[in-house]
Amino acid sequence: MRDSVHGICRSCAAMCPIVIDREDGRPVRIIGDKHNPVYWGYTCIKGREMVSQLRHPDRLLGSLRRESDGRFTPITSAQALDEVTQKLQRIIAEHGPRAVATYAGTYIFTYPATQPVSTAWMNAIGSPMMFTSATIDQPGKTIAAALHGTWSAGPQVFDDADTWLLVGVNPIVAHSGGVPNQNPAKRLKDAVERGMKPIVLDPRRTECAERAFVHLQARPGEDPAVLAGMIRVILKEALFDAGFVRAHVAGVDALAAAVEPFTPQYVERRAGVPMADLELAARTFATAGRGGATAGTGSNMAPRGNLTEYLLLCLMSLCGRWLKAGERVPNAGVMGPRFAPRAQANAPWPAWGYGEKLRVRGFSDAACGLPTSALPDEILLPGDGQVKALISIGGNPLMAWPDQKKTLAALKALDLFVCLDIQMAHNSCHLAHYNIGCKHSLESPAITLPNEMLSYFGTGFGYAVPYAQYAPAATEPPPGADLIEEWEFFYEVARRMKLELEMAVAYSWTTTSGEPARYRFDMTRKPSTDELFEVLCAEGRVPFARVKERPGGRVFDDEAITVMPAEAGHAARLQVGDGAMVAELHAVAAEPIEHEALREYPFRLISRRMHGVMNTTGRNNARQMRHRHHNPAFMNPLDLAALGLSDGDTIRIASRYGEIPAIVEAEDGIRRGVISMSHCFGGTDPDSPSDVREAGANTGLLASVEHEYDPYSGIPRMSAIPVRIDKGA
Repeated sequence: MRDSVHGICRSCAAMCPIVIDREDGRPVRIIGDKHNPVYWGYTCIKGREMVSQLRHPDRLLGSLRRESDGRFTPITSAQALDEVTQKLQRIIAEHGPRAVATYAGTYIFTYPATQPVSTAWMNAIGSPMMFTSATIDQPGKTIAAALHGTWSAGPQVFDDADTWLLVGVNPIVAHSGGVPNQNPAKRLKDAVERGMKPIVLDPRRTECAERAFVHLQARPGEDPAVLAGMIRVILKEALFDAGFVRAHVAGVDALAAAVEPFTPQYVERRAGVPMADLELAARTFATAGRGGATAGTGSNMAPRGNLTEYLLLCLMSLCGRWLKAGERVPNAGVMGPRFAPRAQANAPWPAWGYGEKLRVRGFSDAACGLPTSALPDEILLPGDGQVKALISIGGNPLMAWPDQKKTLAALKALDLFVCLDIQMAHNSCHLAHYNIGCKHSLESPAITLPNEMLSYFGTGFGYAVPYAQYAPAATEPPPGADLIEEWEFFYEVARRMKLELEMAVAYSWTTTSGEPARYRFDMTRKPSTDELFEVLCAEGRVPFARVKERPGGRVFDDEAITVMPAEAGHAARLQVGDGAMVAELHAVAAEPIEHEALREYPFRLISRRMHGVMNTTGRNNARQMRHRHHNPAFMNPLDLAALGLSDGDTIRIASRYGEIPAIVEAEDGIRRGVISMSHCFGGTDPDSPSDVREAGANTGLLASVEHEYDPYSGIPRMSAIPVRIDKGA
């Protein structure tokens, strides 16, 4: 029997609505939902290839245990849970709860029940050692927000903006940040056609830069200098929103003094951005009626990512790019909690220096979470508090963490390493003591709550309309499969350990009484995923049952919510003169100009996204990889010609900390002196020879967690890396 059902793609944060064609209950084809009112039929190859994932030879259909000789043998999930529980209990008894750590990879995001349940389990055993991909991706966003403060009513949105500044992000490919991730190419095209003037700051002429009104093709790593230069123009020419600044912003004098050295002439010399382009960008952003600004992974992985994100917030506040009293809130939430937007600031809060203190490099907990780059050292460093067990949830530490050699040594040193995943294609799985086979996204229910709540992550994220969708599981696991959902692992281990679990309702910060919402599990009856969804949506503006009535998703715009005036006597202000960020600006102005000082490393390697791949997922699919297996080193054709190189030639790329082989490929529009490569590639063992054409190269080998790292998030220099090129393998 052939039929079709609605679903939600979870290949990335966009969570596109899909239509799944089935034969006898088995998915055979996936297409976009052309009737959806927000995505307009969009889906990408990652979503369409989910059918291939279900049947891929690397698919885990059960759990595996690694034997002493390195072989993996199948075991039942119950047996794996029993053995993992026993080993965890022994480690905790001998070394204390801090010896157990979790790492939440990118794919935990689209499975909203997993993070709250895993956190509840870690709290139950008493371990604070919870790490996420946020500190190796975009940690600057949450740190900058803490230093700057937030606006109660939220920012202006892309859909009615007159300009938008995109810094180190290419949402047409990345599907995150700035341009809403619901059919981003169409949204940007439509916006430009109605008159929007996008500004793109990027060393590459990306798909977004192709449509830019101004493209600032700066040298890699110079985003703070360019943004400081734009702010200086806006302040000098009095283009800021004087009324908004007077009422709601503090620290303008300190900011003005800090950006004073960043004249258009200095920025041109330092960043390679023509003076006229810098001034045009600043005036365009400041004088447009409405707009916003967003940075991405490229800027956060480069040096001073916190400062880049902070300066963008300063631009937003100087130009008053926040919703004002009387304006309608574009998205008042659906499954997320109802809120009362007011035209007032939420004061800054501590961005670091609290919570758990790590044993290396003076790190503590921070607004972005514990620094993941420090976890290998926490595993390798002997002594009280040493991490002995690691549970990886939907991640691939060996490929994603910086400093791959140290990461490999750390993973090999663990007494217990458990991977929760759907495939053995992920390199880290080959190092795990246990691989717990998990259900594919099509085999479990889904909700769009994570994408809805992305609006709290940064400007230009989430939905610009009150959209929501629920989708039941589209298929059952294959006959004979023994699979669980990731959250079930933690529930079952807790039950075996005779622990009580109390889950914070992650997406509902308060109940109507003002107390934090909590959910206590019945440890005698495991809930269903739908029941957990109901808990997570209990404080939602729209009842969860109503969302479930429309399988294809809908816009719940039947209630208009407008921004209320500020409360009487409200005194909090947005801070654009934070002491730490001002000190960083002064330090930038005082340091030698890098491209003039580092003659030994004349090129800069920057990160990028590939359309068919989400980090490591998709590397084993020929169609997603466009029938190649590696991550090319894209370069300007003139640079290739100057070096006597042609497409397909092998080179070696060396930084101060390591070197990798790479296959070059010409790309028109990339700035000269720049190499652009995707991360999360390479073989399992960086010390063993491997065919770069089959596995690609891991750019993490060019970074060092002990040098050039952020003092708060710990992220090392993972983009804009100074490198040199040697011809041949």
